[in-house]
Amino acid sequence: MRITLVHPAGFNFVPGQPDFSVLANRMMPIGILTLAAWLEKHGHPTAVHDCLGPCAPPPARANAIEANADIILATRPEIVGFSATTSAFMDAIEITRAIKRKQPGLKVVFGNVHASSLGAPLLEHFPEIDYLCIGEGEGMLLDMAEGKALCEISNLVYRDGGRIVTNPRRARIVNLDDLPFPAYEKLAGFPEGYHLPLFSYAKRWGATMITSRGCPFTCSFCDRTVFERLYKMNSAAYIYEHMKHLRDNFGVYHINFYDDLFTAQKKRVIELCTLLIEKPLGMQFNCAIRTGHTSDEMLRMLKQAGALMVSMGVESADPEMMERHKAGVTLEAVRETVASIHAAGLRAKGLFIFGLPGETPQTVKTTSDFILSLDLDEMNMTKFSPLYGAPIWNECVGGESGDFHEDWRLMNCLNFVFLPRGFSSREEMDALYNWHIHRFYDSKPYRRRFGRRIWEHRWSIWHLLKNVPRVIQATRYFGANQEQLEAIRKDFPLHPSQPRNLKPMLGPELFIEPRAAKSGK
Repeated sequence: MRITLVHPAGFNFVPGQPDFSVLANRMMPIGILTLAAWLEKHGHPTAVHDCLGPCAPPPARANAIEANADIILATRPEIVGFSATTSAFMDAIEITRAIKRKQPGLKVVFGNVHASSLGAPLLEHFPEIDYLCIGEGEGMLLDMAEGKALCEISNLVYRDGGRIVTNPRRARIVNLDDLPFPAYEKLAGFPEGYHLPLFSYAKRWGATMITSRGCPFTCSFCDRTVFERLYKMNSAAYIYEHMKHLRDNFGVYHINFYDDLFTAQKKRVIELCTLLIEKPLGMQFNCAIRTGHTSDEMLRMLKQAGALMVSMGVESADPEMMERHKAGVTLEAVRETVASIHAAGLRAKGLFIFGLPGETPQTVKTTSDFILSLDLDEMNMTKFSPLYGAPIWNECVGGESGDFHEDWRLMNCLNFVFLPRGFSSREEMDALYNWHIHRFYDSKPYRRRFGRRIWEHRWSIWHLLKNVPRVIQATRYFGANQEQLEAIRKDFPLHPSQPRNLKPMLGPELFIEPRAAKSGK
């Protein structure tokens, strides 16, 4: 069976506005590339379409939805699969509607975190979706491609006459080494058209890899409905060969490991570093560590193996906020870890979240002061967006901690959809956010570090120079239209088809056994 897998663009600001974010970072849709390789391995031809890719119609273009639908249909699929985050979900719905107008009988399946956390209610509200994939997609899609009876396909949600059936969850893939390398060759424009975040790499070309599924920790804001609480990983030998594959076949020389926590299993990290030290690939990489769970020895080995920068989630510098949302991490441990990272010759990047329940202007200023005191090489502050499958979801929608504006398109960590009780308005939050961003990047220590690394940053600078017209366009656009953009953001209407107050399909509701399976039919 021929399957086309699609990564919808979503909205990186608000719909209808130019998306300049891909100037700074265009990531590969690694999930559907892995699914494509898995299906091809089992004899099912696949195609991949990235609606944010360099060869796709720009999302803000008037006919982008129809154009994407035509590209998808040109691959002659028998099934179309969308991997849609919350903010990209309505974009995928619009493309699906265009597909169904042109080819009514074509079957469409939705997967990824939004489908996994909400489940059956999505089929109740969106008749254009035929199936949902809950959790890992490899087994479910293969069963469907091979024509297995719907009632026998685990991880599937489907319609049976007038009712919606949620099949049982299937066992997680235990050995991730059984999965083939992602089908990078199916991605139009790779690697030249894709790039890692600016100034985060020194060698080109770059690519992303995910070498584990799940996380052994439970932060308040993280969704766990796709991989549940089971942590599985690729072996060191597999990762080494995967890196070599990217270097030899695509000319990639920098990897960003986007695991939730790359160093969760110390033995694997030491084995991989040993391989990279003994048999160098000439590649560099970035990865995530956890404060308090990383030794000086590991950091030194990461540096020897080719690591350029390591990231650590801190989220806040307010002790009460940390205890509430990031238990087990202390400010003193963060300071010690940053010092150890620098002592090993690595760059240190801090990851923070602005706007969690309990946030106030004072907690933000405390966090900003702490960030500047750390002498970080890089920093990312995300605007908090609740996730349906996160432990904190019920608190966010309950109203006791703040006001939640449930617009899926804006739930992309670039808009303040949640207003904590400590703030009077989202405009106040935006002003404080912008104050901190300018404060960090205008600081003398950051400018000094940046200046010393101009040569290391040459490929990022070259990328900007190649795109000077778009850089100027973006600068003028946001500089001249601030009031208009703020008005659009404030008064932006909800998509007419988006429901609100859906109950996430958590706990035992995910394990409803289908009637046909019970009866043996």
